[in-house]
Amino acid sequence: MLGLFRAMKFGLAVLAAAVMLAGAPSLSQADTGSVRITITKAGFIVGAGGGGGTLRYQGKSYPLRIGGVSIGATIGASRTELIGQAYNMHSPSDIAGTYTAVGAGAALAGGAGAVRLKNSKGVVLELKGRKIGLEFSVDLSGMEVSLR
Repeated sequence: MLGLFRAMKFGLAVLAAAVMLAGAPSLSQADTGSVRITITKAGFIVGAGGGGGTLRYQGKSYPLRIGGVSIGATIGASRTELIGQAYNMHSPSDIAGTYTAVGAGAALAGGAGAVRLKNSKGVVLELKGRKIGLEFSVDLSGMEVSLR
């Protein structure tokens, strides 16, 4: 009889712990943020490029600095506006890092396109955008993102 009582007591304790854990948020769950980036480039053959943007994550906005954009074939000036999602985030600082191409590549050419990039923290940026100005291509592989 005493063994049955202990088993029931243990079972109730396990059930109570399971109910408490079910209501608690998981620390390992990744979240998604939205991103808006503007990259400006200018030059003749050798150019300079960089920009800024905004991460919107869990109801707050965080300013971004963009650097390391590959020059490509630059004649004149261009501005690329990108919007999209940042996946696999656990905190706003996860967006910082160097991004490399995932899949087919990370070049935007001919005025419009879409790219998929990933950093070392596992954050994936899926961006769509358009280019305004004269330039053959913008290579986003190797793009550096940091919080300002």
